[in-house]
Amino acid sequence: MNIQKELVLKSEYEEVEKVEHLLNELQDEIGFNDEFYAKLMLTVSEAATNGIVHGNQLDASKKVVLTAESDGKKLIFTSKDEGPGFEPEEVPDPLAEENLLKPSGRGVFLMKEYADEVEYQENGTKLVLRFKLP
Repeated sequence: MNIQKELVLKSEYEEVEKVEHLLNELQDEIGFNDEFYAKLMLTVSEAATNGIVHGNQLDASKKVVLTAESDGKKLIFTSKDEGPGFEPEEVPDPLAEENLLKPSGRGVFLMKEYADEVEYQENGTKLVLRFKLP
């Protein structure tokens, strides 16, 4: 069972809601449980939000392209933005005492916690999230 889907998002907050429709389609086709769905919802919407807000700086002329692929054993999401890129190693540790109360800065950490693999490519403008299907 090979599945491939693509979602093109404008760089606006409201666009992140489209991630839910993508995940609903994938859940219907693949049949994963709600716990796995919740893990995907958190990580994939975070990836989309990071591309829209941090990558594209909410510039409506720029897009974030989100793709999903599955071979029945794993599910791979790719998020590609049109921003300048960043160095993931330079993101402050959200668990450091001085960062605990900050309203943002946990996305990269959460994605690493929930995805089986997190890989940044193309100077940080492309994010690959890999999940083993339950």
